[in-house]
Amino acid sequence: MRIRHLATATLALAGVALTTAAEAARPDLRRMTCAQAQNLVRQHGALVFTTGQHTFSRFVSNLSYCDRGQSLFTQYGPTLDTPKCPVAFKCQERLFRHGIRRW
Repeated sequence: MRIRHLATATLALAGVALTTAAEAARPDLRRMTCAQAQNLVRQHGALVFTTGQHTFSRFVSNLSYCDRGQSLFTQYGPTLDTPKCPVAFKCQERLFRHGIRRW
């Protein structure tokens, strides 16, 4: 019984360590200026930023980082100097492929 509790505790600690390592590897958008964030995406092409306590988002510099059929949309995020900084783009399917048709 004691071994089972030890194994469970070890797995729980490993999970916390992995989460912490992943968060540490991801730059926090809230801790940099708008220009720093924009330059980082420009340098790397595509990047995942931490955007809040429990949120993250992928930012891309151009359409080559998107899947076929997706388009670029400006993506905003909170930075040190700008609450709604236009950091870069996000890849997303268009809601209406051929525009809205009127009857």
